[in-house]
Amino acid sequence: MLDIPLSALEVAMVQTGTRAADTLRDTTAFAQGLEGLGYHRIWYAEHHHSPAIGAFPPVVLVAHAAATTSAIRLGSGGVLAPNHAPITLAEQFGTLAALHEDRVDLGIGRGPGTFDDATARALRRGAGPATDAEYRGDVAAILSFLVDEVALGPLPEPWLLASSPAGAALAAELGLPIAVAHHIRPDNTLAVLECYRSAFSPSRWCDRPRVLLCVEAVCAETEEEAVRRAGPMNVVKAGLLKGESRTPFPTPAQAAVHPFTEQERQALAGFRAQQAVGTPEAVVERLAQLAARTGADELMLATPVHDLGDRIASYALIAKHWRAATATAPTT
Repeated sequence: MLDIPLSALEVAMVQTGTRAADTLRDTTAFAQGLEGLGYHRIWYAEHHHSPAIGAFPPVVLVAHAAATTSAIRLGSGGVLAPNHAPITLAEQFGTLAALHEDRVDLGIGRGPGTFDDATARALRRGAGPATDAEYRGDVAAILSFLVDEVALGPLPEPWLLASSPAGAALAAELGLPIAVAHHIRPDNTLAVLECYRSAFSPSRWCDRPRVLLCVEAVCAETEEEAVRRAGPMNVVKAGLLKGESRTPFPTPAQAAVHPFTEQERQALAGFRAQQAVGTPEAVVERLAQLAARTGADELMLATPVHDLGDRIASYALIAKHWRAATATAPTT
């Protein structure tokens, strides 16, 4: 299972003491760097009102990255359908796909992209969370508008993001490729895939079940350095475990002395065991295991590290060792 492509999820972390503008500036070098490393695609996530993650609209980042790179696929991972008018998303991504043929993806998700109720309501113009029926209607409308209203030429490739069987069922019903959020809810991954594959219905978008698995991956030359770089995100996760959504993204030095409770340490260790953090050999072995276990057609790596050099270095190490492992893997 080592002959599948590697891609990246840009999470745009904003470290304590830095500016969101600095993180935004780094997205250009990040896209160019990953294109040079041979990554298949980069997706940009929609987030709002977070001290730890930049609130950068995916459609804007896709447009900018497409103008500063030449071949790598680019897309949303995802735009959150309840926050937008379906026709607007269809027009935006349809236009991008016409300008950058065969390079644009439209990854669609459901969540509000924020833990702040006031922000969520502002995004929805005062409305509450979308119901299952409303979300299904939004996704179906986006697909319909792409075909019937936009139709400027080559269409963006639509994907549905999912972390639950409900999302998997919708992707299967609509015949869409699925992006599974293993980096968020790893305990749900196998149930999501079983639901998706067992109910999949071919469509104009996809003739067979197609799976992208998103995994948190932090790689360095030593285990200790990888753990150090992954430390800041652990602080943010610990805050979420306590219901605290406004936890800043600390520096690695600050994270190293953070007073985690024993319960938090156990929860974080359990989560890490299902991701890929460590030396190149350990990370590639773990990614290969996940690919084999899930039958994924593609792996997307989320590396929540602020420093641009450290982040690109992690992707570079993984790409190098993944290619080496692919070259030496036995053929069947």
